[in-house]
Amino acid sequence: MSKPKGFEKPTGFRDYTPLVVNKLRTIERNVLKCMERWGYRQIITPTIEYYDTVGVASSTSDRKLFKLLNNRGTTLVLRSDLTAPIARVVSSLLKDEPLPLRLSYHANVFRSIEEEAGREAEFFQTGVELVGDDSPEADAEVVALAIASLQAAGVSSFKIAMGHMGFLNGLLEEVIPGQTAQQAALKEGLLGRDYVGYRQSIEELNLEPKPKEQLEAILRLRGGKEVCAHAAELSSSAEAAQSIAHLCAVFEVLEAYGVSEHVLIDLTMIGDFSYYTGMTFEGYAAELGSPVCSGGRYDNLLQQFGRSLPATGFALKTNRIIDGVHGITMEENKPVLIQYDKARRVEALAEAARLRSAGQNVVTSLLSDHEITEPAAEVVETSGGSSVRSARDVYDQVITYQAEQGGR
Repeated sequence: MSKPKGFEKPTGFRDYTPLVVNKLRTIERNVLKCMERWGYRQIITPTIEYYDTVGVASSTSDRKLFKLLNNRGTTLVLRSDLTAPIARVVSSLLKDEPLPLRLSYHANVFRSIEEEAGREAEFFQTGVELVGDDSPEADAEVVALAIASLQAAGVSSFKIAMGHMGFLNGLLEEVIPGQTAQQAALKEGLLGRDYVGYRQSIEELNLEPKPKEQLEAILRLRGGKEVCAHAAELSSSAEAAQSIAHLCAVFEVLEAYGVSEHVLIDLTMIGDFSYYTGMTFEGYAAELGSPVCSGGRYDNLLQQFGRSLPATGFALKTNRIIDGVHGITMEENKPVLIQYDKARRVEALAEAARLRSAGQNVVTSLLSDHEITEPAAEVVETSGGSSVRSARDVYDQVITYQAEQGGR
């Protein structure tokens, strides 16, 4: 039998110390309150779902799903995102609710990873789904709410990169019609930000100069509203033209919201092309090189649950914000310490009950017969090692009930 791993955890999982939990819960409360002000109601779905329903509908690749069997041999999965479970609920329990539906969530999700440093198999997401509205106004609302949510989470400096799947689909079908494998290779290059590989895939197509330039020009389609005009000139595809018109309309609504300075149009930003169907976006914080939020339109998902409805949404990558962004203001509610001897225990505990009823955090401690009234210092572990906090650092106030002192 192998030795028990007393202090080890499975790769990709972590412990959350009180200070980190305080930051997590502060972000959660602030962001969910922000979403509530926009009319989004919170929903909670199970941690475990059926593989044959939510598992296969998820945007997460099959090899990254945590699978398990119940006692009947049915395959289950730990949820890998919240969008597919919410789609299941919208198609069943909420099928009679008036549209559009605005739902929010905060939950942990699970994705199997290769055993390598820095990757997480369990992490938190906070997000929304807007179901039943396919208009530019709905897409703009989701982007504007993502901006407000990032600000509520303490992310002060960031940019939203916004693209559209339809433009790329239309352009590729115009330039290399019917060549699905080649189209997928080009999309993979853009999805992985592998522009060298993208150009190499173009070279392998042996195209004439004009179509080759059309594909290479995508890499230059980044910037403000002017990108829409440049993109419209690049392709004669009806799908591409319709997509650019939609994206331009979304940007105009964001201008009306007064948040367009946070947004740039980037037509190389496509998101998961097997999942998203329209506008997609990612948010990047100044402190981090990886996205802190992502989202977009996924109009085909609910069909898998028997209800054909358009939908759009986003998720904050809460763990990245916890670990890499330091703009959130947290209030440390220090408790009152009430220490007492046996003679005055009843009086001390009654005072503790009174203060707790008034909303104060209270810690109680029985003094030994010869204990001094000044409480001991506390040793705390920090990222830089150990440090010592005195009673004044740990407690808001120290109250002592001791018979030999004749009072408090």
